[in-house]
Amino acid sequence: MDEEAGVDGRLMAVVRIAQAVAAAQTPLEAARAAAVRARQALEASFAAVSVWEREWGRLRVLVNDGELAPGEEPLPADECYPVHDFPEIVEYLHGEWAGGGEPQAWVETVAGFGSGPYEHRRIAALRRRGRGCCVVAPIVLHGRAWGELYVARKLGETVFGRDDADFATVLAAVIAAGIAQTERLEEVRKLAFTDPLTGLANRRAVDARLDEALERHREQGMAVSLIVCDLNGLKRVNDTLGHEVGDRLLVGFGSVLSLCGAMLPGSLAARLGGDEFCLLVTDCEAADAEHVAEELCRRARRLGLGDGVAVGVASTDAGVGAVNSARRLFRLADAAQYQAKAEHSDRPVIAGRAVVELVDAPPSVGAERRRFRGRKLGS
Repeated sequence: MDEEAGVDGRLMAVVRIAQAVAAAQTPLEAARAAAVRARQALEASFAAVSVWEREWGRLRVLVNDGELAPGEEPLPADECYPVHDFPEIVEYLHGEWAGGGEPQAWVETVAGFGSGPYEHRRIAALRRRGRGCCVVAPIVLHGRAWGELYVARKLGETVFGRDDADFATVLAAVIAAGIAQTERLEEVRKLAFTDPLTGLANRRAVDARLDEALERHREQGMAVSLIVCDLNGLKRVNDTLGHEVGDRLLVGFGSVLSLCGAMLPGSLAARLGGDEFCLLVTDCEAADAEHVAEELCRRARRLGLGDGVAVGVASTDAGVGAVNSARRLFRLADAAQYQAKAEHSDRPVIAGRAVVELVDAPPSVGAERRRFRGRKLGS
């Protein structure tokens, strides 16, 4: 009866961990849920989920859960272990399933009599942290070692057995499925908010970030600036040199925009579509945004293709009156950009009184009023 209860309990634990990681929205959320549930399921005092970063040659800890030892943090910023500290692990992982085998968890103990082939690598760490044993289960995605589940018990507690290792293997497989799902979700989100040609954010990403920024502006007074750019000469390049060269111009300007945006931490560089780009700047003074806009114009002139860029700047703290909506800020920045384009200016135009009057003029006043791009202005 007790054995049946134990089996039923572990089946329920598998179900709970599957539900927890399935509900996660990001790989980190999945790792946190996995660590908590795996520690509970294996009746342990500590659990961690780590990821193998092959490009850096290291194992990086994502989450620590339970009774933490000195120096351990729930969400460590830089707890990493070089691969050369665990060469046998890497060889073991590849050797076990590279040829079609299945990854299996193993047990390590402070006594050195674990079921793994290289328990000596973990013993010192176990002793140092007051733990008596651990079970290590590889997390495998797409046939490759993604990371590992590490679960430990304190000194004096029952040592993990072979059945615990087998159970950890099952848990790691469930965790892998959940992490794979969250990675797919992240990829979908990335595609939904990224311009495929330049790699910059797209209009959808700008709208979402701008709405959040203006909410903070209304509640906390945080300054928000929008730099709108229209790349000059793209049509001529496409018509005379071909669209492949035109794409190179767009990508080149995207790099310039990204570089200039890096001067203002937290800014978002985006391609709105066609030859239109923008830089969304938050929590910086209007003068800082204007300085970056000047630098953007200078660098665009040195691209070697096209005819520079027309740039307009609008800021919530630049004397343009109340800006309570994304549409309003876009209209001001776009009107300033249109003025720069009409004047063939090689410097940015800053939204001021004249631009505000143009934006607020009745629809029937002036041909320029009708030249605003309806897609961007929402009219």
